[in-house]
Amino acid sequence: MEIWKALIVGIVQGLAEFLPISSSGHIVLTQFLLGINQSGILFEVILHVGTLFSVIVYFWKRLWNMTRSLWTPSMKEERSWIWMLALATVPAVILVLTPLKDTFEAAYDNPVLVSGLLLVTGALLLAPKFIKAKKKELTWKTALFMGIGQAFAILPGISRSGSTITAGLLSGVNPKKAAEFAFLMSVPAILGAVVKERDAFAEISDSVLTSYVAGAAAAFVSGILAIYLVMDAVKRGKLEYFAYYCFAAGILGMFYFGFFYNA
Repeated sequence: MEIWKALIVGIVQGLAEFLPISSSGHIVLTQFLLGINQSGILFEVILHVGTLFSVIVYFWKRLWNMTRSLWTPSMKEERSWIWMLALATVPAVILVLTPLKDTFEAAYDNPVLVSGLLLVTGALLLAPKFIKAKKKELTWKTALFMGIGQAFAILPGISRSGSTITAGLLSGVNPKKAAEFAFLMSVPAILGAVVKERDAFAEISDSVLTSYVAGAAAAFVSGILAIYLVMDAVKRGKLEYFAYYCFAAGILGMFYFGFFYNA
C-alpha cells in the first residue's frame, strides 16, 4: 500500500472515529474509492490504535483519576466509571460471540448497504432533537443502554460515537458527560480488537509496515482534532449538524456505488 493512501485512510479514520459519521463506513468507502484491497481487518485495527492514543491524550486527566480511584476510597465517582465502562462493553462482546457477527461483517463488502446505513446514523443523530428525556445522572442502566448502541455500531455505516452519544442523550445524561463516556468506551473496545488480532501483528511485512505506521500517526492527529470538534458541538447542542452530512454522504454513496462504481 502506498504511503499517501495510508495517510488519507488514516486521516479519514481519525476524523470519522469521533465525529459521529461512522469510521467503519467511511473506511470501507474510502478504500473502495482508492482501490485498496487489504485482506482481514489488521490495517483497520492499527488505525484504531492511533485513535486510541487520541483518547488517552485528550482524556488523560480523567483516565488518571480513574486509575487513582482504584487505591483511593474517596474517589467513588471515578471508580464507578470503571465498572460502568466494563458493563457498557458487554453487549458488543456478546454480539461478537454470536453468528450475527459474520452477518454484520459481510456488510463491509457492500458499499451500497454501507452508504444506506449512513442514513440510519443521520436519523439517530436527529433523534435527541425530537425526543426530550428527563435529566438523569450516568448510571449502570444508561451505561448499558449506551453499550447496546455501541454493539450495533459493529455494522459499517452506523457511527459508534453517534449511537453511543445519542443513547446517552436519550437517557437524559448531561451532554458533555455522555460524550466523554462515549469516547472512553472506545478504549476497551479497541484494546479488545488489538488482543483479538495480536497474532496477526507479528505477520506484518516490512513492505507495508511504514504505510501502516503512517496511517496510525495520521489517525492520531486527526482523532484529537475530531474530539475537540465533537465536544464543542455537543456543548452547543449542534450534534444534528452531523446528521445532515450523513444524509448527504449516504445518498451520494448509494447513487455512486449503485450506478457508476461497477461500470
